[in-house]
Amino acid sequence: MNDIFRDILLLENQLPWRVVETVMWFRQVSLPKLVNSLKNGLQDRKVRGRKPLDWEEKYKPPHLLGLVRFYIVGRSKPKPNRQPLPRLESVSISVGAMELAESGIMLTANKTSDLVDMGIDTKGPFCAELSLAPLSLNDLRSVWLVNMAAFELSTTLEFQGRDAEDEASAVCSYLLLLAMFVDKEEDVHQLRTQSVLQGGGGLTNKEALSFFTSLQDLPLGSRYVRTMKEIENYRNKQRRKRTRCHAFFHKNWRIIATVFSAVAALITILSTLASLKKQ
Repeated sequence: MNDIFRDILLLENQLPWRVVETVMWFRQVSLPKLVNSLKNGLQDRKVRGRKPLDWEEKYKPPHLLGLVRFYIVGRSKPKPNRQPLPRLESVSISVGAMELAESGIMLTANKTSDLVDMGIDTKGPFCAELSLAPLSLNDLRSVWLVNMAAFELSTTLEFQGRDAEDEASAVCSYLLLLAMFVDKEEDVHQLRTQSVLQGGGGLTNKEALSFFTSLQDLPLGSRYVRTMKEIENYRNKQRRKRTRCHAFFHKNWRIIATVFSAVAALITILSTLASLKKQ
């Protein structure tokens, strides 16, 4: 069965959608059920209460791979209260998992499982989460993802720019983001502990590392670039906060020292009075 699902989603095996529709005249197939099963197959854990597949009757795919990719990617949804990013003087095109952790950014698995749903969510004054779709990686699923990325490379004219759509290069953005976090097997293990990589019966840490490092030359998709800008913007904000805190303590250190001394003296006096009462 795995060989069948592998072959039908190879880019070179795709038939025009009109041919697929003609075949389905002779054998009825529930496309929503099939696509939903394939999408859910990317994760080992089944989330209770997850919304059913929102089937779009008007969408006309080029072929079966394009159809499956359309629903695995999902659609970009504007997040409430998200402010436009300020103009940045420079943006890093890559950042390691250790650098993220040092900046107070933790990797988490999103709840939608849509590949396009990735980005920074601020969780407090000193921490944030970078969420992206969880993935259970094995040989079959790695083939699916590589062929979806190949489809994007062959059909997307503009990965970045004013007219670039996040969905058009979402698989490349997603894979490149994961590839950015791994340099050694321990990094892959860290992705597992953060539930971004799921399951224990798929690729080993060594195999997953080899898979991701082979994808590090993918072009920068628009969603990837947006995510890197969000990371840079958050890190700039944290640097400004640290600078303000340092300036405040430097300017007011005498007052702060006096207050702490007074508090310490008060605690000492209260402790002495309490001991005298006991006597």
